[in-house]
Amino acid sequence: MSNENKYDLIMFGATGFTGKLVCEYINSKYSDSLNWAIAGRNKDKLENVSNELGLSVPTIELDSNNESHVENVLKQTRLILTTVGPYQLYGNEIIKKCAELGVHYVDLSGEPGWMHLMNEHKAQAQQSGAKIVHSCGFDSIPSDLGVLFLQNEAKNKHGRPYANVKCRVRSMKGEFSGGTAASLRATLGSLKTNPEMFNILVDPFTLCEGFKGPDQPVDNKPYYDEVLQQWSAPFFMAPINTKNVHRSNYQLNFAYGEDFLYEEMFACGEGEKGEAAAKAIASYNPMMGENVPKPGEGPSKESRDNGSYDMAFYGVVDGKVEMTASVIGQGDPGYSSTSKMITESALCLLNDCDDLPGGIYSTASSMGTKLIKRLEDNDVMKFTLENDG
Repeated sequence: MSNENKYDLIMFGATGFTGKLVCEYINSKYSDSLNWAIAGRNKDKLENVSNELGLSVPTIELDSNNESHVENVLKQTRLILTTVGPYQLYGNEIIKKCAELGVHYVDLSGEPGWMHLMNEHKAQAQQSGAKIVHSCGFDSIPSDLGVLFLQNEAKNKHGRPYANVKCRVRSMKGEFSGGTAASLRATLGSLKTNPEMFNILVDPFTLCEGFKGPDQPVDNKPYYDEVLQQWSAPFFMAPINTKNVHRSNYQLNFAYGEDFLYEEMFACGEGEKGEAAAKAIASYNPMMGENVPKPGEGPSKESRDNGSYDMAFYGVVDGKVEMTASVIGQGDPGYSSTSKMITESALCLLNDCDDLPGGIYSTASSMGTKLIKRLEDNDVMKFTLENDG
């Protein structure tokens, strides 16, 4: 593969709602320093997006299910950033060819069953040098890097990590994307043809290549948490976030310990009000029903700008909280913040991770503190040690 006239990055999915936001972010911050192009399934729509956003970059038609087409496009770039989901429908050939050609890759996948299957390309990626990183958006960067940040602080201040970490979503203002909902529907649909996938989906260690850790806390029903002295309710993104956190621990050679426990839920407060809130949240699934956004749809700019999220991470020792850290971000978590997260992940891989071998990774195990720094430096989110002792 020639190194001449090669793009640093091809953004696949530019005509989608989140894809447009990625293009806007890249164009506003990195257009002068990045040699990039946009790609999609429809050339006319790509041209319209390019004109709408005032982009001065090439447009490339890409049929992600055509093997030779994918190969021809990937040979032109160092990295592909894809927002085209469900990835189990549109990502297979791209992952395969990235692994073969040594092309780096980032996505927004919240599809653990598919990610489990894609690990079959790990050896090829290691051989070619391809750095493939899943879940570079709201699922699961705040969770994955939040735990890493807390554990690094614990090691620095106490000389050891926490074997028990609780994450609580203290507030979240915004919407999840239509692509997230479509991915859930595709995953549920795959169970009809492959019922064995159920065991993969419910296993918190399904991305740990055969490693089985201890039984994890039950996080699928509301309860009063005696440690935190508050009611907690299931968080609808926990099923993917917890799997990525455990994958990071595994890929970091058990930096959190082989007996690591992790729980991720909504914080609902104390007393009767907390109990009522927890039960109300537990009975509602925002990704199901008639009002779920469709792929390509999303909130207004005003709504996106007014969004935010606040997640706390508690290091627990002997039934008591010893340390508290937080991840706080501005902007709708599923759209504006996610579009920045995946862009900074792509640039982190390109510019800051020369020493990272090829393989298939989580964000914490591949980019770790380098990505934390980029996210903070670019005002995407803030990592804070709130309490120690």
